[in-house]
Amino acid sequence: MKAKLLNLLTVCVIILAVLSPEIVVFGIIWERHLELVKSQNLACEVNNTITDAPALALHIEGTHSPQTSIQSFDRNVVHQMLTVAEQYKFATILQWFFLLTPICIGLGILFYDRYLVHRAAVLKEQVEMLERLWHQSIEQ
Repeated sequence: MKAKLLNLLTVCVIILAVLSPEIVVFGIIWERHLELVKSQNLACEVNNTITDAPALALHIEGTHSPQTSIQSFDRNVVHQMLTVAEQYKFATILQWFFLLTPICIGLGILFYDRYLVHRAAVLKEQVEMLERLWHQSIEQ
């Protein structure tokens, strides 16, 4: 059972070692893709704002000043940028979670197995010492 588990762990570590460069490259490409999409969305919003500005100015002229519309536009852009940044951070955290979870589980199994071997060795030494003391007490 332990041999099968160790073989499975070895295969998982080797697969992870082979796939880790691809995961890093995918992360870099995904980051650049998100930046491109963000810049395209901002460019579209700026173009829409510029084309809608005269109609918006006539509509808002009596009720709001142009300053408030610019501030609301800035708030929307900042909110969208924060949303994209939060999604990117969440994706990065999720990526590291999926990468590190199997490694931590494997190391935990490996260290626990080593601990059990150590405890068995200590117990064996204690039993041998007690047997020697028992034989010495019988001889006396």
